[in-house]
Amino acid sequence: MPDQATSQTGSRPSIGVVGAGAWGKNIVKTLSELGALGGISEVSAERRHELREQYDVPVVGDPEELIDIGLNGVCIAAPAPVHHPLAKMFLLEGLHTFVEKPLTLSVIEAEELNDLAEQNGRVLMVGHLLMYQPAIQAVKELIDSGKVGRLFSLNHERLNLGRARRVENVLWSLGVHDVAVCLYLAGEAPMEVRASGQCMLQPTIEDDVRLSLEFPSGVRGNIHSSWMWPSMRRRLTVVGDAGMLVYDEVAQTVTFHDKGISADLSNRNDGEAIVFEGAGQPLTLEMEHFLECCANGTRPISDGVSGLEVVRVLEQAFPSDQAAALAANVS
Repeated sequence: MPDQATSQTGSRPSIGVVGAGAWGKNIVKTLSELGALGGISEVSAERRHELREQYDVPVVGDPEELIDIGLNGVCIAAPAPVHHPLAKMFLLEGLHTFVEKPLTLSVIEAEELNDLAEQNGRVLMVGHLLMYQPAIQAVKELIDSGKVGRLFSLNHERLNLGRARRVENVLWSLGVHDVAVCLYLAGEAPMEVRASGQCMLQPTIEDDVRLSLEFPSGVRGNIHSSWMWPSMRRRLTVVGDAGMLVYDEVAQTVTFHDKGISADLSNRNDGEAIVFEGAGQPLTLEMEHFLECCANGTRPISDGVSGLEVVRVLEQAFPSDQAAALAANVS
């Protein structure tokens, strides 16, 4: 349902932010630029002092203090283990709630948040940022329009010599956005999840993971995530019977390859062309979308259900060890 105070005044919703650290500070800045920042909760006293000098909004230490300052919604950018209790608290208080990825560390927790959002008529949105990149929206439109014909596979590569983690593996760390996009483009939940990982640097942390998803329609999703790779490659390759698409996330281009293999097994190559070019500002687009959903009561593209399905895939790929490790390392 739309937020009554917002819809009556026509002004933008007032949104609080929980966590103004490495990524949360970007959400704070973006909401401020959009004229929608209503308050900030930050555990660091030093950081709170800096924020008070930067922004003319209430800055508090305890997230619960945000409840009584007249907000319409909140964005949670705190560590993943506290996503569930914080989102539960705000939804019960009737606030629209945005949660950075992953939504929760378990399917049970994600299901509870979806139920609470439904029961309280509040928006629940998940920060799957890549879904708001204009190039991904262009790929979605091209697939839905039949440009590639019958869809065969979605192939994601997120590879680099990156920052290795001591707690979560590379799929939980880097692959979450690709899982979200894969489910979004396929338009359905997978019926089978298979994962294979290699621990190179530490005994129990996979540095290189290959994830395979099989969808009811016959489409296959293949995701390769690694922080142990010689060069950066961030690419999505879409394969269909009428053509193929390649989204180069670094160059921000989508190229249509008018090629394939015909029914008689002969190769067809009618060239290629860039069909989309240009980088957007996905965080701004994502926050604008959240504000619109809060004001109008519309369902987000990355709603709580999509967040739940992503957590379901992660949990099936690496059942309990990753979630348990993350939960034990809140800091």
